[in-house]
Amino acid sequence: MSKSRLNNENIARLKKSLLYDFSNRPDLLIRALTHRSYSSDNYERLEFLGDSVLGFIIADALYARFPDADEGQLTRMRASLVRQETLAELGRKIELGAYLILGPGALKSGDHARDSILSDVIEAIIGAIYLDGGIKPCRKLINRMFASRLALCEPDSVSKDPKTRLQELLQERSRELPEYTIIDVSGPPHKQSFKVQCQIVDVGQAFIGKGSSRRRAEQDSAEKALQALSGTLYDD
Repeated sequence: MSKSRLNNENIARLKKSLLYDFSNRPDLLIRALTHRSYSSDNYERLEFLGDSVLGFIIADALYARFPDADEGQLTRMRASLVRQETLAELGRKIELGAYLILGPGALKSGDHARDSILSDVIEAIIGAIYLDGGIKPCRKLINRMFASRLALCEPDSVSKDPKTRLQELLQERSRELPEYTIIDVSGPPHKQSFKVQCQIVDVGQAFIGKGSSRRRAEQDSAEKALQALSGTLYDD
C-alpha cells in the first residue's frame, strides 16, 4: 500500500482493531507502518523501542503469573511468546499486511505477507503507542493480544531451543562452548539468506546451518551439531 492509498478510512479501521486512537501523535502510526523500501522515515527505530516494551510487559506478566518458575523457565516462556512467528500471526489476525506502506519493489515481492516484516511492524506499533500514550495502553494492548497464549503457557511445557541444549550438553561434558560465525549472506536486503557455522572448537568439528535470519541459521547449525554429537562423541 502506498501512502496515498492509506486513507482515513483505512487508518480508522486499523485503530479500531488496535483499540487505540493515537490522539497525541497520529504521525507515529504512519511511521510504524512505513517500510524502509518506501522512506528513510520508517518503522525501524520504533521497532527497536517496541521490542523492549513488549519484552518487559511479557516478562512482567510471566513473573506475576508463575511465582515459582525459575529464570530459565521464564526466559523460555517469554521467548516462545515474542518469537517472530507468533507476532506475525497476531499481525495477520488484524490484516496488518493490508496497511503496510511499501516501496514498489517490496510490494511486488509480496513483503506485506512476510513474517519478519509483520512481526517488526507489530513491535513498531507497540513502540508508537508507548510514545503516544505511555506504558499503560501498551500493557492493555499486549495483554489483550497475548491473553490466550498466556493462559496456555506453562513453565514445563516450553522446550529449550537447540543452542541452549547444545550449550548444556557441552557443559555437562566439560567441553568448550561452540563458536558461531556467519560465513555467507545472500539475497536482496529485504529477503536475505544466512549461512552460519557452529564450531565445536576443542574437537575440531563444525556444522553449517541456514536460515532467513542469523538467529534461525544459528539454531539450525546447533540442531545439526546436536544430532551429530548427542549420545556418540561425548559419551566418554
